[in-house]
Amino acid sequence: MIALDFDGTLAPIVGDPQQARALPAAVTAIRELASLVGTVAVLTGRPALQAVEYASLRQVPGVVVLGHYGRQRWSDGELETPPPPEGLAVAKERLASVLAAAKAPDGTWIEDKGEAVAVHTRRAADPAAALEQLREPLVRLAADTGLRAEPGRLVVELRPDGSDKGAALTALVAEATRSAVMYCGDDVGDLPAFAAIRRLRAEGLPGVAVCSGSAEVTTIAADCDLVVDGPEAVAGLLAGLANVIRR
Repeated sequence: MIALDFDGTLAPIVGDPQQARALPAAVTAIRELASLVGTVAVLTGRPALQAVEYASLRQVPGVVVLGHYGRQRWSDGELETPPPPEGLAVAKERLASVLAAAKAPDGTWIEDKGEAVAVHTRRAADPAAALEQLREPLVRLAADTGLRAEPGRLVVELRPDGSDKGAALTALVAEATRSAVMYCGDDVGDLPAFAAIRRLRAEGLPGVAVCSGSAEVTTIAADCDLVVDGPEAVAGLLAGLANVIRR
């Protein structure tokens, strides 16, 4: 089984997340691998249907897309999604006033992801300082509304508890033929999936955790087995795997 994060792994990080698209070489490799391995999955914090569109996966047979860190599942053209928790609507309603009270710097902006909401600072004059300034108010808002505040690449995301890439990956592996598993990710939200790979390996299932490396997030490299140089190198790795398997 091969499971892949989207942003920063299949698609380069861009200023506007709505403009992110999987690299054509990565899409081609996924199409090839889908016919060669038992399961190919995309596991992302995005809504599942958005990842399907942005990675051109609608016509790729057998691919599974797990959105919102595993809360949503898309496969064979069908979407399964639970109702969002009540606290999410409260958090969205209060978020603007929380940011105003925290004196959010110019360039801070809100992304409504449906079953989550994210605050980005990439467009601020000092993105890292802006993120640090807003972190505690956002953590408090999450606690008040029964959500989790998860940091990422110049973003803090408020999302329902129980949304976890490690649990999602483990459940997906349990569905598949147990032969081997690879997971590729680039951010702190992928650390639970890397940890899941280690647990599965300890249980006897061969597995490898791959980091799509970047200058923005350097700490996660220590938690994986292989580091490649960003989405272009991930696409090359996937293409190479397809070639080896095909032979």
